[in-house]
Amino acid sequence: MLIVRAAKATDIDALSRLADEAGTGFTSLAVSRDVLAERLEKSEAAYHAAAAGQTEDTYQLMLEDTESGHIVGCSAVKAMVGVSKPYWDFKIITIAQHSVDAQRRFDMDAMLLVNDFAGSTEVGTLFVSEAGRGGGAGRLVAQSRYLLMAAAPERFGEKVLAELRGVVLDDGSSPFFDHVSRPFFHMDFDEADRLSASTDNQFILDLGPQHLIYVDLLPPAVREVIGQTHRDGAGAMNLLRWEGFHYDKYVDIFDGGPLVSTWTENIRTLRESRVVTVRAATTAGGVEGILSTDRLEDFRTCPVEAVDDGDVLGISYEVMQAMDLRDGERARFWRRQR
Repeated sequence: MLIVRAAKATDIDALSRLADEAGTGFTSLAVSRDVLAERLEKSEAAYHAAAAGQTEDTYQLMLEDTESGHIVGCSAVKAMVGVSKPYWDFKIITIAQHSVDAQRRFDMDAMLLVNDFAGSTEVGTLFVSEAGRGGGAGRLVAQSRYLLMAAAPERFGEKVLAELRGVVLDDGSSPFFDHVSRPFFHMDFDEADRLSASTDNQFILDLGPQHLIYVDLLPPAVREVIGQTHRDGAGAMNLLRWEGFHYDKYVDIFDGGPLVSTWTENIRTLRESRVVTVRAATTAGGVEGILSTDRLEDFRTCPVEAVDDGDVLGISYEVMQAMDLRDGERARFWRRQR
């Protein structure tokens, strides 16, 4: 059985292995083992902290195969971004060009460095290892983020964003970075990736472009990758669109990957989920969905086949054990629509 659970500090070896497998361009994992260990410690503390409204805590999630005990994926929810540490992106704006004398009217796109998402929640760090792919693992770990938000809505923002990895070539280079960002930062892509993930991003304010960058002045091969996802990110983009996220011409400043966003209340999994009371039952022939504990301190989710009787949900004893739930306890259920 696959479950998604709150991360612990002891998950450091597994998270390090996932970071190595994710490779170049996966910014949120492109950091040292020490930084990953610190994140896990802070995440574990955040899960057990008393409710205090929205903070800048990050809630790390791990995808575990209960049969093997192996961690095969991860994800995370940052409760608030862009406040103490600016959340820089390029906003693509359209400039109208018009001349009566020249009899010309056309539009030109330009990129501007902005921090427009201050106070928003970010979902990210979604990665499933080769060993864990298939069988709906990616969808499970993705939807678990929104069920986590539903468990303590006061801790998260009114808007949610996700930034997807942009186009990175097989040799590890980024066409966007090489032609747009490198001239400003004078460092290679890996170094910029590491600094972005592990510092307060002051270096972006210090070195980044202070004026508009006209898209039409860039080579065609660069223009083509702006707002495009890495080939491994197509599935993640489809899941985000299914949830209600949309692209509004914001892109990552290093690889040109798209940023998508939506209002929290519009997220499909969150809207369609509901609180239920669980009971032990024989579930053969039941409905499919995802069950969550609906509490932060030991948050976990798993796919279920259940007997859906409105406010009461019948689940198997095996699921109760995996979720650490008892007969009559409260949980949250998202029902898959056939």
